[in-house]
Amino acid sequence: MKLNDKILEVISHETKDTIGMMDVVTPSIYASIFSKYANLHNTDISEEQNITNDLLDEKIAFFTNIQNQTSNNAKRLNDNTNRAIFAIKGKDEKILNEVLQETQELRQEINSLKELMYKDELTRAYNRKWMNDNILNEDAQELKDSGTLAIIDLNYFKIINDTYGHNIGDKVLVFIANQLKKTKETVVRYGGDEFIVMFCEGTTHKTALSKLNAIREDLLTKHIKVKDTSFKISFSFGVQEFKKGDSLNDTIEKADKYMYEDKKEIKKRISGI
Repeated sequence: MKLNDKILEVISHETKDTIGMMDVVTPSIYASIFSKYANLHNTDISEEQNITNDLLDEKIAFFTNIQNQTSNNAKRLNDNTNRAIFAIKGKDEKILNEVLQETQELRQEINSLKELMYKDELTRAYNRKWMNDNILNEDAQELKDSGTLAIIDLNYFKIINDTYGHNIGDKVLVFIANQLKKTKETVVRYGGDEFIVMFCEGTTHKTALSKLNAIREDLLTKHIKVKDTSFKISFSFGVQEFKKGDSLNDTIEKADKYMYEDKKEIKKRISGI
């Protein structure tokens, strides 16, 4: 089979699922696992470099476009500022109204750029860049404010992918993200099938547990239908409060430990999908 974007995505998913269960992964191990899955799909990866170059060109074009739009918006903002100063000095209400309208349009464009930069393409949850830019101090991994963080990990997600395919797996990720948004808190796709919920300051550990548990219990009453069959989905979670100046990595690590304890307990109730 010829290598293309779609089959490359499937092989990549299978490779990531496998290395996710390993404590140590070197570039050689990754390449070996990737090659194994490519062989299972009877896929020739000799053209991998060409596909890689195409993907890089696509990403570079995307970021170049954002950079150009940002530069253009900065110039327009500077021009509007100069026009506003001129209009204020000359008490020219017509120019002030024009500047106001253009500034409002510019604000909408900037918000659209932020949406592109800060949202996960698949689930529309926030991404890691949003976390780095919004909850951490500059040039540090320290949290700006106090609050409560929860890490969420789907149960039996690999089985869902292996049984129903990665397209269904992607739909499950979108569904879970939307369920987590019911907390009315900030939802971040942290990676793969892991999410983080950043609860607003003042939310207690008990309240965070209660909100997530309510969503999970509701999920357990539902079935996801795929053609003539259906399956259940669930997640495990760990909650950790943090203070201003705490390390994000340490906070996530503590929440992660609670999540794995929770996973052991929930799997006593749920043996599969």
